[in-house]
Amino acid sequence: MKLNVNLVLAIVFIFFGLKGNSGAKPVSNWLSVPHAKLCVTEGALEQSSGYRMSVNVPKMRAFVTVATTQDVEARFTYLGLVLGEKPLGSGEMRRQFGLKLRAQDPCNLVYAMWRIEPESKLVVSVKSNPGQHTSAECGNRGYRNIKPVHSSPVPLLRPGATHTLRAEMNGPEMRVYADNNLVWEGSVGPEGGSLNGPVGIRSDNVRLELELRAGQATGPHPDYQLACRPGSSEGE
Repeated sequence: MKLNVNLVLAIVFIFFGLKGNSGAKPVSNWLSVPHAKLCVTEGALEQSSGYRMSVNVPKMRAFVTVATTQDVEARFTYLGLVLGEKPLGSGEMRRQFGLKLRAQDPCNLVYAMWRIEPESKLVVSVKSNPGQHTSAECGNRGYRNIKPVHSSPVPLLRPGATHTLRAEMNGPEMRVYADNNLVWEGSVGPEGGSLNGPVGIRSDNVRLELELRAGQATGPHPDYQLACRPGSSEGE
């Protein structure tokens, strides 16, 4: 029996279309994170209106205190430089904003950072210091930048422009999206994939307005909340 040519072509297009999209892992249940559900461990995060928050300090570190998946997205407006810029612990002056995942403690976590200056790029790194759990113990040691299997440039951030940054983790596998475009894909390895902690945000020497959301977890009690530990920010 001869198959209809148009039907065969339609099946082929559907097959390859599904295959091409198989790498994406959509998050179906997003939770908007209010200011009250963030623990700010360094700097300040000011509440604006609704879920909108602002950063106007040289260094800001925060983590989400409610249960979420390892999927986090920030929609942010870059407002330019901040007064009183401070170098990193290494002495480097850097401007950047990013997401924290599996933030077990200040010495062990995963970062997806959108660097603005001195070079525009997306960097994923694991900070791993087994047996150490406070900034006093590990300082700025233990960082390792992870080489992706796929990457593409991020847009240049200009004051007043609004962008989105999203990171998704499934075990050690990680994908990072800038403005819904895949810009980093790879594995953070067993040392990063085995960490257990919340998601969060970090900024250095930038002013921002942002809204944050994360994948809604299933299972924990609705009143479950991590303890806020001000002063437990990670060393640079």
